[in-house]
Amino acid sequence: MGRNAICANKRRNNRQIAHPVLLLVLVVLGLSPAGGQDVLRYEASVDCMGGVFTVTAYGKNRTQLEAAVTESLEEAKRIDLLLSNYKRDSEWSKVNRLAGQAPVAVSRELFELLETCLLYSRQSEGTFDITVGPLMRRWGFFKGSGRSPHRSEIRTAMAAVGYQNIILDSKAQTVRFQNPSTEMDPGGVGKGYAVDRMVSILREAGITSAFITASGSSMYGIGAPPGESGWKVIIRHPAHKDRSVAELVLKDQSMATSGSSEKYFTANGKIYSHIMDPRTGYPAQGTLAVSLIAPRALDTEVWAKPIYILGRDWAARHKPKGMRVFHCPEGPEGNQWETTCDWLQ
Repeated sequence: MGRNAICANKRRNNRQIAHPVLLLVLVVLGLSPAGGQDVLRYEASVDCMGGVFTVTAYGKNRTQLEAAVTESLEEAKRIDLLLSNYKRDSEWSKVNRLAGQAPVAVSRELFELLETCLLYSRQSEGTFDITVGPLMRRWGFFKGSGRSPHRSEIRTAMAAVGYQNIILDSKAQTVRFQNPSTEMDPGGVGKGYAVDRMVSILREAGITSAFITASGSSMYGIGAPPGESGWKVIIRHPAHKDRSVAELVLKDQSMATSGSSEKYFTANGKIYSHIMDPRTGYPAQGTLAVSLIAPRALDTEVWAKPIYILGRDWAARHKPKGMRVFHCPEGPEGNQWETTCDWLQ
């Protein structure tokens, strides 16, 4: 879930905030009043989950806008405190420390999220697996940019990997690890879960036009900005950021992107990304980037990993109903960064 950031609100009024984005660039249009009535724009950000969460919202009541956006960003901070594996006092870290020795009682919220994660694991043939923590450490992706581990290190890590090691007791509401060395990694669920919670808060507050982006990799468009049909987004080439490979409009939809260029290293002419195949113990090969569009942010963030790992043919057959997939395969050997991206039919 990124570095152990201290969450602090950074409100910005009436101007666009520029953040570095590896695979995505957000283009927001329609800033003029609609229908002759004054429409206010309010934007605020928070440093959280190793990146920046930003909310841009439109409405006619400034007090309502500010309160709703602030509450949604506070929710992102709360979820960071719940799920972070960098904060020792988070509930997620407590489970990682203690569940290998005995069952650990957890909140209903965390228990239900873990139940959902195990369901995703079964549906994705084990390619989504929150127990990849030991592998991420061995490959140097926990706090670094990666390294090549010895095969014996990988074998040791693999002994603790496998979602089947997580034992949930719904009656006692506890979590236990079958293997004491098992370690959960929230990197594949945290941002998507937070974005969905933020969307709910904004909608409950009566906000009908807003855009949420979580570190540029997970985003959601509520309604549309004034005068537009939706929130316009450009997908950049995974290796050449000056090139766009697709444009789309999000309206009451989420989008998530996973790609090799987010965090990787090269060895012997091969790209090794931070996206780990939990079945093999090695970084996934064959894909440079995928972008997914669906109604829920948690779905797009989670399914980006299996589709990245299993590839285009598997995704064409097994992607969830109603989900759109934009796929960028690796180029030919010796020139992996060259790619031809397109939408799955």
